[in-house]
Amino acid sequence: MTSVPMIPESYSHVLAELECLDPLLSALRLDSSRLKCTCIAVSRKWLALGSSGGGLNLIQKDGWKQRLFLTHKEGAISRVACCLHDEDYVAVATSQGLVVVWELNQERRGKPERIYVSSEHKSKKITALCWDTATLRVFVGDHVGKVSAIKINTSKQGKAAAAFVMFPVQIITTVDSRVVQLDYLDGRLLISSLTRSYLCDTEREKFWKIGNKERDGEYGACFFPVGKNCGSQQPLIYCARPGSRMWEVNFEGEVLSTHQFKQLLSSPPLPVISLRLDPQYNISASSLQSVSFPKLLYLTEHYVMTWTERGIYVFIPQNVQVLLWSEVKDIQDVAVYKNELFCLHTNGKVSHFSLLLVERCVERLLRRGFWSLAARVCCLFQNSIISCRARKNLPVDKLEHLKSQLDLSTQSDVISQLEELISKLEPVDSACSSRRSSISSHESFSVLDSGIYRVISRRGSQSDEDSCSLNSQTLSEDERLKEFSAHQEEEQVELDNLSHASVVVETDRNETFLPFSIPLSFRSPSPLVSLQAVKESVSSFVRKTTEKIGTLHMSPDVRVRQEMKDEEESHEAGPSTAAYSQEEDENEVELQNQPQEEDRLKDLKVATTEAINKLQDSLVLLEPQYLRGVLQEWFLCLEETFGFKEPSFSDDCLSEKNVCAEEQSEENIEPEENNELDQHSDGGHVGKGQRDDLQENADQTSKDDFDREVCEKNANSKGASNHVFQVCPPCFIIEEIQKDLVELTTLCFELNVFACKNGNAEDGPEQDLQLSVSWALACRFMKDYFFLLDLKRLKRYITIHYTSYPSVWETYIEGLKELTRASPVTLAMENGDMLKILKLLNDLGPWDSPLLLAHAQRLYEKFGETAVRPLIKFYPSILPSDIMQLCRHHPAHFLAYLDSLVKSKPENERSSLLRSLLHPEALRLDWLCLAVSHDAPQRTNTVDSEGNPRPRSHLFTWGYSQLILLLIKLPADFVTKEKMADICKSHGFWPGYLSLCLELDRRIEAFTNIVHLDDMNLLDGEHGSIPETEEEWKFLLHLAQSRSTDFHYHGTQNGNAVANGSTNWSNCITVENVALLLAKIIGPDRALPLLQESGLTAELSERFTRICEILRIAEKRQRALIQSMLERCDRFLWSQQA
Repeated sequence: MTSVPMIPESYSHVLAELECLDPLLSALRLDSSRLKCTCIAVSRKWLALGSSGGGLNLIQKDGWKQRLFLTHKEGAISRVACCLHDEDYVAVATSQGLVVVWELNQERRGKPERIYVSSEHKSKKITALCWDTATLRVFVGDHVGKVSAIKINTSKQGKAAAAFVMFPVQIITTVDSRVVQLDYLDGRLLISSLTRSYLCDTEREKFWKIGNKERDGEYGACFFPVGKNCGSQQPLIYCARPGSRMWEVNFEGEVLSTHQFKQLLSSPPLPVISLRLDPQYNISASSLQSVSFPKLLYLTEHYVMTWTERGIYVFIPQNVQVLLWSEVKDIQDVAVYKNELFCLHTNGKVSHFSLLLVERCVERLLRRGFWSLAARVCCLFQNSIISCRARKNLPVDKLEHLKSQLDLSTQSDVISQLEELISKLEPVDSACSSRRSSISSHESFSVLDSGIYRVISRRGSQSDEDSCSLNSQTLSEDERLKEFSAHQEEEQVELDNLSHASVVVETDRNETFLPFSIPLSFRSPSPLVSLQAVKESVSSFVRKTTEKIGTLHMSPDVRVRQEMKDEEESHEAGPSTAAYSQEEDENEVELQNQPQEEDRLKDLKVATTEAINKLQDSLVLLEPQYLRGVLQEWFLCLEETFGFKEPSFSDDCLSEKNVCAEEQSEENIEPEENNELDQHSDGGHVGKGQRDDLQENADQTSKDDFDREVCEKNANSKGASNHVFQVCPPCFIIEEIQKDLVELTTLCFELNVFACKNGNAEDGPEQDLQLSVSWALACRFMKDYFFLLDLKRLKRYITIHYTSYPSVWETYIEGLKELTRASPVTLAMENGDMLKILKLLNDLGPWDSPLLLAHAQRLYEKFGETAVRPLIKFYPSILPSDIMQLCRHHPAHFLAYLDSLVKSKPENERSSLLRSLLHPEALRLDWLCLAVSHDAPQRTNTVDSEGNPRPRSHLFTWGYSQLILLLIKLPADFVTKEKMADICKSHGFWPGYLSLCLELDRRIEAFTNIVHLDDMNLLDGEHGSIPETEEEWKFLLHLAQSRSTDFHYHGTQNGNAVANGSTNWSNCITVENVALLLAKIIGPDRALPLLQESGLTAELSERFTRICEILRIAEKRQRALIQSMLERCDRFLWSQQA
């Protein structure tokens, strides 16, 4: 086990996942592909989980033992909010846009009942719910920007009032775009939309826009209540801004300052303390994070938390500090209560995190008996553990007991680090041996009768020490008793939670000495323990003082030699980082001859260090020419070190260019004649110094001409040649060097440094040419240096930049196959049982490595299309872009995979998933063409000879109709929508074409095609295909009149049209059917004059007259009923005022 890196002292908190909620979700049956968790909310008492089936699960947090289940027939649960000041009420939003408020009746032990159902946002997507902090009022926001308020009248206020009075929904405002987040505090409603934030005084009905600058995207905002010690200070508001920024706003909506967190977020992420995985900390700084915060949530006393697709962030905004940020992937939503975070992931899983001080986290791990994890946390956060605050909670005896619980054979490194940590801790109660000690002259201590060590500081005079009277002793006792009581309360809560978790505590309650038990301030330790602590403290102090004095008197030369010696010893003791089963014997020899290998890598180490230092310069990073120059210089050293110089491309390019330059100077060959050179001739190799001289003296113009020619020669002659993959390093490479080599080698590939012209691929007309001939160089580069390439970055770069050159992708897959040749999955592939192979892959997961692509390639090669659909369970480890490359010769196989992947998600998540996959945007049209051309009816059955729709041809079954409609409904620009409409029309997919025509405001064209399709069901108000003006009604009536009446009775030439739909002629588009629809929409009294004006009354039958009379009677009765209800309400309200 390698040593654990140390985290800086500035980090005092961690995110700890000490409970797994997977068993809870499994018991609720929310872990299946059919039923998933869709939203989450939390309060002091409840954890609320909404499901895709319309059910709301209310779990009591105290032991997770009591559960209420509330059903909704109005669709899936999209949002849920718990009332924090009265936990007997819960608000729920459904996918149909309805808001349901429940009264749980827990106090009266009755059944939960619905007390309000609001349809104000029906058919809209509700994006935010928020409760009033004082009264029973719910604020609702939707995707079109409407914000409303629902005031609740409950049975607690009287049965008569609750049964009769239903307060109407109050429309607060309508903002310019989708509501992202709502928050409420002290009579103020905070609304955050896609463009800006608004502050609303709900009592005085006043509104303010926060700030002058708009934004574009999901950015949250929240109130920041002041602490109890801040007097009459008003709360603050924090609004997310682009580029990792926040606005600090006062309670009147005025922007006070802008806080920038981009630089602070460049620190590496803190590990999440989880029982499932060991915490890992990467000490290398990450790049600057320019992220957008989709929501801001107030956390505990003075923190604000948010999240992105990368992780969780906790800020101290008033001090412009980052408390921590940790990597937690695929977060869909987060609910917080005090220091608890419940995260809903995109796959429906729920995680429970706690924001804890480091020492509190270690304490909880010790109480639960997780010794290895507690030790690793102590080693990671040594600086925090050493602090005085942590020493109160983690004294030396607890750490000593922790060390005794570790396995010496397997955890020796952690034990040594723990011993080093203990040596740095001078216990609070044994800081020095005696008052007369010459070593610790600055401190002394005395032992009270109760066993408490009283530490006395010697900063002042002797009289100051003696002035510590009984009063100070009593105060110390009181403080310790307070600390004990607080600690006892926290432990009791922890034990309550522990009783319901599946954890085995390895503690004997009958044990007389408990080193990690409650720190009773009045319990006297044994004399042996006290003397031992004093002895260790004194010896530690003497050893440290002696080392410091020796270091101060050491000469600079001796000190440098000593440091170099220590560094060499540490390198010699370091374990090998590259261990391959097929070359174990060779690695043993290399470990024995490690000094020789270090001599071999000596020049490469120096060159690597120089290159890394140069890349730190911003001028080099921002100038591609300088950057490529640095990489090219380092790449030459890499070739010389590993012996790949002879087949390398840079030397060949340079040597052939020099030979061609000499021939041109002797024979004056024109550039056009250079193309006739023999492609199989090999140029002589020139020394490094001669190459440099020739490069400096050659003319730039002629050099560019020869570069193009030589690149073409190399691409044709060597690119396709067979070459062995270097998947294993040719010699032993220590971990520190390996990391830098991988970074630089991958950067060389991404910048085409392996190509000609020393990697200078300038922008311009020659860029495409160089890219077209560099694919062979890229393949050769991957084969030579596959063991030094970052496989994830390599795949991402190939997918983006080499889409037109499949050979590069094939080479990459070939390298992955070489790496997985000895894998158990590869061995199981020979048996030919696909189900067993898929199960084996699933058991080896979760996958976060491109090596999974090699297994997928082998599966596809062996089983074909049958193996493609099951690969959806490995998303996002395998992306659709990978499957496109896999099935590039069979696009129908990729289409089947894409359709299965989209259908595997709940309906409300399919659009967002598909939109996330459309990168670049041009894929939309390609996928649409694939979908409408596979598993589709013949074009002759849907389109007639004139290009018009055949009657009822929209009822044909299309294999990928759901995927096509999802692609059509996704947001896109006007030009893209027009192209999609043309594709649908050319293939005869009329449902999509009609939808696009209405969206593009081509209503006349839509009505024309509806008449050709001859189906009255297409004229519905839900999809907006009802005529809206008199002109549109007249056009539709005349168009229906122009249709031949014989058409409906004698059939058509469409052979399959009759079998495609029913022959119910009442649904056919005729003048009478359209006139009846007109009468139902605008009323018979208004419809009749319009029909007379159009001259169509002669074509109407007695049926039309009878139906119009029925409509008149129904309209009169409806008006009378409404009038009666209004009068009753009026009388009741007047009686209440009296």
